[in-house]
Formats: sequence, C-alpha cells, structure tokens
Amino acid sequence: MAVPAERTPVIVGVGEVNDRPADDEQGLDSAELMIAALEAADEDAGGNWIARCDALLVIPQLSFEIDVPEALAGQTGIALEAISEAPIASGDTPVRLLNDAANAIASGEATVCAISGGEALRTAMRRGSDGPIFKGSLATASGLRRKYGLINPGEIYPFYENALRPALGQTLEEGQAESALIWSKMSQVAEGSEGAWLRKPKSPEEIATPSASNRPIAFPYTKLMVANSSVNQGAAVIVTSLARAREAGVPEDRLIHVGAGAAAHESDEPLTRAEWTSTPSMPVSIEKALDLNGVSAAQLDYAELYSCFPCVPKMARRILGWPANRPVTVHGGLTFGGGPIGNYMTHAIAAMVRALRRQGRTGLLFANGGHCSHNHSMVLTRDPPEKALFPQDYHYQELADAQRGTIPPLTDEYEGPAPVETYTVIYNRSGEPSYGVVLSRAPTGERIVARVEPDDERSIAFLTDGRAEPVGQIGTNRRVGDMLVWNVD
Repeated sequence: MAVPAERTPVIVGVGEVNDRPADDEQGLDSAELMIAALEAADEDAGGNWIARCDALLVIPQLSFEIDVPEALAGQTGIALEAISEAPIASGDTPVRLLNDAANAIASGEATVCAISGGEALRTAMRRGSDGPIFKGSLATASGLRRKYGLINPGEIYPFYENALRPALGQTLEEGQAESALIWSKMSQVAEGSEGAWLRKPKSPEEIATPSASNRPIAFPYTKLMVANSSVNQGAAVIVTSLARAREAGVPEDRLIHVGAGAAAHESDEPLTRAEWTSTPSMPVSIEKALDLNGVSAAQLDYAELYSCFPCVPKMARRILGWPANRPVTVHGGLTFGGGPIGNYMTHAIAAMVRALRRQGRTGLLFANGGHCSHNHSMVLTRDPPEKALFPQDYHYQELADAQRGTIPPLTDEYEGPAPVETYTVIYNRSGEPSYGVVLSRAPTGERIVARVEPDDERSIAFLTDGRAEPVGQIGTNRRVGDMLVWNVD
C-alpha cells in the first residue's frame, strides 16, 4: 500500500550563498546570509514557498551578536512564533532539523518547513571582532581541559587520528597519505560544487606537506586538512509534503524524498571516551539509518561523510566499506566546501539534492558534531518510500550505550612510567610547537593527562617524526609545579 502523499516529506528547494564583499563593511551578517539563502531556495522551488512557510528551523550562528529570529521574522514575513532556533551550533544540527521537519510534515504539524543557517565569520573577523567562535567551548570546558589546553575541536580530534593509525597497522606516512588522498578527492568535488568556498583542486602532496601556506595546526594535521571557518556562507532547504509539492506543480524529477534518520551521541566531555579508535554512536547512527531505509552501503550513489578532521571520514568510511579513493562528499568538505561552524551540513543537503536531481537514486548524509560527540545520519532518495517512515523517533541512544566500553577515570596526579594511549602537538601560527599533550594509562587504569613542553625537543621529535610509533611506548610523567609533564624515556 502506497504511503499517503500528505504524509510523505520531500525537499522542493535548496539555496546557497557565498558572500565575498570587496568592502568588509558591506558584507552580509549571518541573518542576512540566511535570508539570502532562503530566497535562493524559494526560487529553486518555483517561488511563493517562504510566504507559505509555517515552520522555520534555524541553525545558530556565532559570528555576530544579533537576534536572528527577530531579524528573520522582520525580513521574511514568517511569524516570530513559527521560527525556532536550535540551542547549539553543532555539526549534526542541520540533519537533525531536517529529521524534525520531516516529522512535522508527516504528522500534520506543518505543511511547509524551511531550514536555514549562515555564518559570516570572515566578515566579522575582518571588522575586528574577537569572534565568539570558541567562547562556548571555553565556558563548558572542565578545569582539567583548561589546564592542559584542550578546549577547541582542533585540540581533541587529533587524539582519534593518532590512536586510529596504529590500530589500523599504518605508519605515520601511510596514515597521512590516506588523509591527503581523501582530502584531494574532496577538493576535486569542490571545484565543480555550486556552493563551495574554495574551488581550486589540491594534490595529495600539497595537502600532506607543511609549507608557508599549509602550516601545521595540531599534529598530524596541516591547515589543508582541517575545517575552514573563515567563510561567509548561508544555506537553506524547503521541505513539504509530496501532495503539496504536486499541487504547486513542482516537477517530479526535482522532488527528493527524505528518508528516516538515526541519532546517537557520546558524552559532551570529550576526554571521557572508552577508546580513541571509534565511538559506538557513530556506527549505530550510520548503520541504523541504512537499515531503516532498507538500503545497503553498496546501493549508495553518494555519501557526505562529515569532514571537520580526517579521522571522522576515516572511521565512517570503514563502517560503510567506502574506498579511500571514492569521494566522501558532494559539496567539497569542510576545508574546501567551507566550514561555517554548525551549518556545513545544510550546504551538504543542498549539494546532495542537486546531485540526486542530476543522476543516481540514493545518498547518505552523515553528520558529526561537538568533539566527535553527536551523530545523525539520514538517507535522501529519488524514490518514494514503500512504507511510512515518518513521524519517527530517531534516537537510538540505548543501542550505542549498550556497546560502549568502560570509560577510565581522568587524572593528572599519577607520576611515573606509563604507556602512551594517544597524543597531539599544538602549533602556533609560525608553525612552531606551542605545547603537546599526551594521554597515557596508569597501571591502575586511570587515563593520565600530561603536557609536553615545547622546548623538550627530544620528546616533540619522538611524537612527530614518524621514526617510531609513539602509541604503546613508555614515557614518564612527573610533577612540575601544578602541571604534570610527560617526557619520552
């Protein structure tokens, strides 16, 4: 029995904006980018959809101190009470909001939903703003994380990378080669992507090799391996029912069906991980989304695997069995497509819709947010569902919790020898080490956090030169003032 057209959510319009003002004072702020993206999505859908929108879901922005819902209501004509701004700007937020929009359409709570987000960090920084980009991370960080300089995502994700590499049996050179290949393929996608910020392809060698324009950020990542937040980008999506789309005369070949989604999460405290080679919430989110839609990884024509740092698509592609030389993006990834904080996946949704309109049948969206904490996956398809998928409860937290190992207690009190669990080295803008952090395991099981001083050239070299694999090797932790300091034995 066919799913009633009134309960079948479809995407009818997508829009993207890249703002590159010659004069920074003339640049659009984040709300203006959202409005421009909504107008572009409205035009893509054939017009007159924003006027009929009864729910506008907004991804929070961090660039400007503005009341976004108030600004959107004033410019779009959508009632303020119909505008809902998500509580945090997380990488999974756009996909979650798409799932919420599909639920609202299927339940009859709304007839037309729009999703929009935008960031003008590039304009904000050039106007002299100190940028509240990481103020939230700093405010929520534990005392231990503050003490050892583990605040931002760029200081956490390398722990996964440096643990994953030896677990896969890779040398440093092999691990970097995989990252560079994946990122080079992303740059090639960005070259032809309508909404991408950087559209010049890069070779694997350019991406992997540190240089004046590709400085080291946090070992082993270079600038061309991390999200590019210095962008002015907005994106929007319009969702309605199949029945309403047909009534409006939207051609069938422009309708993209929204498939069921699955979400699962880790703790918001990033150092409380059972291990650093995977998270149970990631495979639960990806595999459950495929299962709910009756799709196998082999049937996917496209995938957008979140790409803030290489470790994320590396882990995700292995869950799918996705080859390293097959693009993991339809938009260009967060380095080349652009990394507008929590709004990247709205751009990815827009790019996926365009890709499916051109050719293919099915695409997977995998979003990751926080410090490898929040996961939400969904399927988009050209084909109507064979069974009702919405409204749905997309939370699969119990499955992830049941698979999670024991989380070790944290300490910086243990002095003495201990094997390295994972590590990173943070660099300054000149490409020199600012400090390192080593996580090791005490004989009694605790996870030890310790600093590596930048002038400890021998320890820094041991961690970064690739001559030996540091993970599993013994180092010594000792108290220096109120800091625990790690040295290679």
